[in-house]
Amino acid sequence: MSNLPNCPKCHSEYTYEDRSLFVCPECGHEWTLEMETEHSDDQLIVKDANGNVLSDGDTVTVIKDLKVKGSSSVLKIGTKVKNIRLVDGDHNIDCKITGFGPMKLKSEFVKKL
Repeated sequence: MSNLPNCPKCHSEYTYEDRSLFVCPECGHEWTLEMETEHSDDQLIVKDANGNVLSDGDTVTVIKDLKVKGSSSVLKIGTKVKNIRLVDGDHNIDCKITGFGPMKLKSEFVKKL
């Protein structure tokens, strides 16, 4: 058996190598050895719908019409959201949208500009 590193996310020992990436079949986490040394476990890593890493202050666009909870309005596709803030949780983007106010979004419904 080869000496592949355990998954840094779930600590599974069943990792495998796919080209230059290590992949965990249990949680789906992908990483390189360089990424493992760059990012500590304490740092929050959030990716958009296309897999781009998001950071605080980025500008993103909504890729799907989203119903606004507690309102009859809809957040339309293509809406630009500036100066996002990343938070821990299910809705991992905290932002203010013109015409809607403060809101939390899921990163899977946005793409980075």
